[in-house]
Amino acid sequence: MSQHDRIKPEDALTQADYETLAAFRHALRRFASFSSAAAKQAGLTTQQHQALLAIKGAPAGTSMTVGRLAEDLMLAPHTAAELVTRLEAADLVAKRDDPADRRRTVLTLRPQAEDKLRALTLVHRREVRQLAPRLLALFRDLEA
Repeated sequence: MSQHDRIKPEDALTQADYETLAAFRHALRRFASFSSAAAKQAGLTTQQHQALLAIKGAPAGTSMTVGRLAEDLMLAPHTAAELVTRLEAADLVAKRDDPADRRRTVLTLRPQAEDKLRALTLVHRREVRQLAPRLLALFRDLEA
């Protein structure tokens, strides 16, 4: 441990700090488990669902590219390219050259992906709304 890593008196932790962080991590794992199960029920892997959501959720006026998808999903570029290839083979994603920069490939959702993503987003929104009060309380506790 370097001298910069030494614990300062204001960094003291209480049992409540550990309990709050453990509860927060549990809530995140619960949501991740719910999300994975919902994706599987829709015939998608968790990664495929995340990719479809990232493509659809790109800020207005921007295009989703394979490189940006890799960044958004925290994947290696070649892994994102393989994911896109599988999504394209499943007729969920279409690729086209970016007219502004032909070196880039722009990703769009196919109608089947739009339908799956809409259904998944509706159930995810319900789940988030159920979890929100608990998460907000945990955020408040972590801030205190």
